[in-house]
Formats: sequence, C-alpha cells, structure tokens
Amino acid sequence: MEGYLGEFYLWVKALHIIFVIFWMAGMFMLPRYLAYHSTTEVGSDEDKNWIERERRLMRIIINPAMSITWILGLMLVFNIGLDAGGWLHVKLLLVFLLSGFHGMLSKYRKAFERGERPKSETYFRRINEVPALFIFAIVLLVVPKAF
Repeated sequence: MEGYLGEFYLWVKALHIIFVIFWMAGMFMLPRYLAYHSTTEVGSDEDKNWIERERRLMRIIINPAMSITWILGLMLVFNIGLDAGGWLHVKLLLVFLLSGFHGMLSKYRKAFERGERPKSETYFRRINEVPALFIFAIVLLVVPKAF
C-alpha cells in the first residue's frame, strides 16, 4: 500500500493487530475479574489480592496495549487517508466507544480499590460480552470494507 509508511505499512498493520489482541484479552479479563471481586468482603485479603490483580492488568497489559493500538491505528489512518470509505469512519466511532468502555471499566476498578461495589456480579458478567460485540463489528467493517 502506498502512503508515507511505504514498505513498513504491513509491519505497522501486523503490530496494530497484535496489540488489538492484547487489548481485547485484557478487556475480556477485567470485567470477569470485577465479577469475582464483587463477591469479596471489603478489606479482606482476597479483596486486596483482586485490587492488585486488577491494577496490574490495567497497568501492564490493558493501558499500554490500548495506547499502542491507538498510535499504530492512527498511523494506518494517516497512511490511507480519511477518505478511505465509510467503513473507516464507522470503525473509528466504534473504537472511540470501545475506548469509552475501557474508561468505564477503569472507573469501576478504581471504585473497587476505594472499597466501593458500584455494580453487581451479574452486571459485570453481562458486560464481559461487550468487547466481543465491538470486535465482531469492527472486523466485519475492516475486512470486507462493505461501504
């Protein structure tokens, strides 16, 4: 593909996909962690262990993967241009929404860290499926580029 990335386009694209996988792995794990955590007693050893697990998951996997995904994704967007088609605009909207979901999970994690239980175990089990819906829609937009 032509553009400022030249021969590095496919390398950037491959790295983008790899970091999307890392980001989504964490986005699937965190709601499940929060579901398990929601059943623990505030201040217990188990509560403290879940707080540390969630913090590490965000700090070591989810946040860096999302940041690198965004950087590489924007490199790809600037390489192909915003006039690539409607699929790109819808994909960007979905990625913004997914990033908002990421922020919401981060907010819940911080609430657990303060000893709050903002939602039920059932709620966190249900929202565990949200990243799958986003990935399904995004991949179907990007691969066939239907519009």
